[in-house]
Amino acid sequence: MGVSIRAATAAEREATVTLWEAAGLTRPWNDPRSDFDLALATPTSTILLAEAQNQPIGSVMVGFDGHRGWVYYLATSPDRRGQGIGRALMAAAEDWLKALGSPKIQLMVRGDNASARGFYNALGYELQDVVTIGKRF
Repeated sequence: MGVSIRAATAAEREATVTLWEAAGLTRPWNDPRSDFDLALATPTSTILLAEAQNQPIGSVMVGFDGHRGWVYYLATSPDRRGQGIGRALMAAAEDWLKALGSPKIQLMVRGDNASARGFYNALGYELQDVVTIGKRF
């Protein structure tokens, strides 16, 4: 595959956000640059980058809240999908969380995103009987 995975640096913010935008992950109500900065500033979160030939081709934001691990912004460059990069990033995210002592991992997927749900199902993730409740500030 010729891909390596490592922690992102602050200097890679714009390239990472561009990747998230190309993958269709950003939404107008979330500021991806602030999300990136906060993940790198917090000791219990990080952004892992997959790269090939010094170019970012995938990413995942991962964090541990003290009770469970969370995954956000799993992205693979559209022209590199189907090559195992997402699987490798999820494995790296799981390893990172296990090293922090996280007993489980969770993520949120939009209900109508059948391809993402299929991807996670193929990795052994199961639909959980929970309801997400939130409030915007």
